Parts: sequence; structure tokens; C-alpha cells
Amino acid sequence: MINGLTKTIFIVEDEPDIRETLAYNLSQEGFKAEEFSDAESCLEKINKKAPDLLILDLMLPGMSGLDLCKEIRANKSLSNLAIIMLTAKGEEIDRIIGFELGADDYVTKPFSVRELILRVKAVLKRGVSKSDNVEVQRQFGELKIDVDSHEVFVNDQQISLTALEFKLLRQLVDRRGRVQS
Repeated sequence: MINGLTKTIFIVEDEPDIRETLAYNLSQEGFKAEEFSDAESCLEKINKKAPDLLILDLMLPGMSGLDLCKEIRANKSLSNLAIIMLTAKGEEIDRIIGFELGADDYVTKPFSVRELILRVKAVLKRGVSKSDNVEVQRQFGELKIDVDSHEVFVNDQQISLTALEFKLLRQLVDRRGRVQS
């Protein structure tokens, strides 16, 4: 529960033991957890009712977790869905690709369930959903950021940014005036 609201978390993991362990532990922390063994069934459910956060394995049968992430980020109405990638792919390039595709966090297997739950809470606390009625366009001098469309303009000229660069810029703008690590 974050801000007095029960948050829904979808877990997309093809290994039943991991999926069930995560669902149990998240429910013990007050979250509503729904389990999916493949990306297709999860995407079908997301299109009906999006969760607050998605825990996503990358190596799934059929559609990969990376492809699911791409589909979610391409859908304007799902652009603020928080995603934590949970995968055995731990190389730097894998993490970079995950963040560039729009992951909010990246956890490698084997992992600590307690640490993952803390990361879930942190992502949900700093995340902003459309239901929070948050300003979707920010302007600071010549810089204009359109949060919904992930577009940035300087002097009305569009600037091309990767997903990670956009997130970093947004973080800096949202936390302006504070020292960032």
C-alpha cells in the first residue's frame, strides 16, 4: 500500500516458483499481485486494466519481455506504467538496453526478494501516474518537456533523446534545486 492505496503489480515470469514466491511476498506487503507466465496474456490484461507496476522477466516463451516493454512504451496511455525488469541477463549491455527501452529498474537473478520489494516500493513512491492529475507539460525558460509524448523542445526545436536520457532529464527537472547522485 502506497499513499493509502492498494497498488496492483503484474508479475510476468515463466518460472512458477519465482512467480509464486514473488506474488506471495508482495501480497504479504499489502500489494495485489497478479501472475502471468507469458507476455501475451499479460499484454491482453494490461490493455483492459493497467497495473501500477510490472515485474517483467526478459526471457519468456513467445513474445520476449523486451518486446512487451517496447509495446507498453509505444502505447501513450501506458507510458507511465512502472516497469522493473527481473532477469538472468546481467551484462552491462543488457541493463543498458533495458533502461533505454524504458525500464524504471533492473534486477538480476539470483535476487533477494526483500531487496526487490524495497525496489518496488521505491519505484512506486517516485512514480507518477496519470490518475494523480499531474502536469503533463513542463516549461523552464526555453526548455519544454511533454511528459505524455516523451518529447523535449528547446526554442521550439524538438530534441531527440533516448528513453534513458528523457528519464534522466525528467528526474533532474522534477528534483531541481536538490543535489542528485
